Amino acid sequence: MTHYQHPQDPSQLPAWQQLLKQQQVMQNFRMSDAFAADPQRFQNFSISHDGLLLDYSKNLLDETTRDLLMQLAEQSRLQSAIQALFNGEPVNASEQRPALHTALRRPIGDRLVVNGEDLIPQIHDVLNTMTEMVSRIHNGLWRGYSEKPITHIVNIGIGGSFLGPQLVSEALLPFAQQGVKCHFLANIDGSEFHELSNTLDAQTTLFVVSSKSFSTLETLKNALAARSWYLAQGGSKDCIDRHFIAVSSNIEAAVEFGIAKENILPIWDWVGGRYSLWSAIGLPIALSIGMSNFKELLTGAWSMDQHFLQAPFAENMPVILAMLGIWYSDFWGAQSHAILPYDHYLRNFTQHLQQLDMESNGKQVRQDGTTLSYPSGAVIWGGVGCNGQHAYHQLLHQGTLLIPADFIVPVVSHNPIADHHQWLYANCLSQSQALMQGKSLEQAAQELRDKGLEESEVQRLAPHKAIPGNRPSNTLVAERICPRRLGALIALYEHKVFVQSVIWGTNPFDQWGVELGKVLGKDVYQHLTGQVTAPSSDPSTQGLIDFFRNRHRG
Repeated sequence: MTHYQHPQDPSQLPAWQQLLKQQQVMQNFRMSDAFAADPQRFQNFSISHDGLLLDYSKNLLDETTRDLLMQLAEQSRLQSAIQALFNGEPVNASEQRPALHTALRRPIGDRLVVNGEDLIPQIHDVLNTMTEMVSRIHNGLWRGYSEKPITHIVNIGIGGSFLGPQLVSEALLPFAQQGVKCHFLANIDGSEFHELSNTLDAQTTLFVVSSKSFSTLETLKNALAARSWYLAQGGSKDCIDRHFIAVSSNIEAAVEFGIAKENILPIWDWVGGRYSLWSAIGLPIALSIGMSNFKELLTGAWSMDQHFLQAPFAENMPVILAMLGIWYSDFWGAQSHAILPYDHYLRNFTQHLQQLDMESNGKQVRQDGTTLSYPSGAVIWGGVGCNGQHAYHQLLHQGTLLIPADFIVPVVSHNPIADHHQWLYANCLSQSQALMQGKSLEQAAQELRDKGLEESEVQRLAPHKAIPGNRPSNTLVAERICPRRLGALIALYEHKVFVQSVIWGTNPFDQWGVELGKVLGKDVYQHLTGQVTAPSSDPSTQGLIDFFRNRHRG
């Protein structure tokens, strides 16, 4: 197998140099003028696939710019990189291993041989085990220590073992199975455990401990707290296996904790945490929505995988989204990107994308260890629909920063009330329209004159009411939020992140910055508890340690 080789510094590629010139040409580009000049602009700058529509016509983009961005993708050997990802090559260079989350959604009968081993049968064996577990719980056959059926599932995990499963379980709440309710515990803050445990009955609660290493601090501490709570509530030591499941690669540690070996589902080292919801880490999702719906989620992601693999770059949703992000961050100086879902069930979508994008592309060196000479990795932020319009959308419209935005909205609501959804959809569209159109100083002045204001007052107020417009956004429309569409939507953003990493030459599958904080946290803990008496390595941290210890001593 020929291993994919990353190209040279992208800023030295011909397309990059041409894009620098194109950005100067586009200084006078107005989206509203482009729409007036081209009645087909929407058709020319939109893509549909499997119930998803991407409208990217409201961008600082013309056909020349798009062509140059596609040339940059080609010159960066993107096609080879995509093949390497799907073929199981070691695209994670620093840890010298593949990233095979896409294999988790491949249908049975496919073959993917890595190091002489076909992974697809293993993956489907785990899916079969999940199916059996979910069936037993949903049918009331999995009983707690007092022989009552399980009614509450608590997922204990953090990072990708929490954000992805929580997002999908909440997004697909309309598909939730009756009789079982899922909860999520991530933070090591004892208040979160206290508030959650107050709502639970140990007799009917099942904990799913999700940790690849079974040593992640927050997860292990919460698992220990859960076990202590279970025993304090009358639970039997002999029945711990009825109330705890693990998803981990460290079987020995999970067994030592008290979890029965048959209750431990594997997670492989070729699945990164932020890409893991498709694996057994997604067990809480399956417990919430049922195994058939979980498989529909996988099917939607697989459909997006096929689109990503096969569609020409200029008609490829992940490639278009990724290259637009490159265009704004590296050529226009944008430092953040807003994700604005107009759907209550997608309220945690932004949080999942924060980890997916910022943990993947928050890097300062290329795969070969050389320092980047260009920006990478935007700050991802945002939140749910109309709420944001009355908060931070003001900055999007009239602030001095260029902040591209993705609007996400379903056509059909799961819970129609009067004309609420029509208003929700209208608000989504009008926000992207307002970002594009803006309001000129002349328009603002004329509106004030039409209200009968004195000219002096018109001149005073008009600058405050002028809105620059020409602010870029994408709109992603789903027919409705269902397992298949959601799977495709999440996979779309996974591939977008990967494409950007290929252009920048970075590794989106490691996270060494996260690891440093964990190591230092242990050192600070030992100082707080008096296990280490030598001063901390910096006076600020030592001062804060002293403050904590003095208050607890008092």
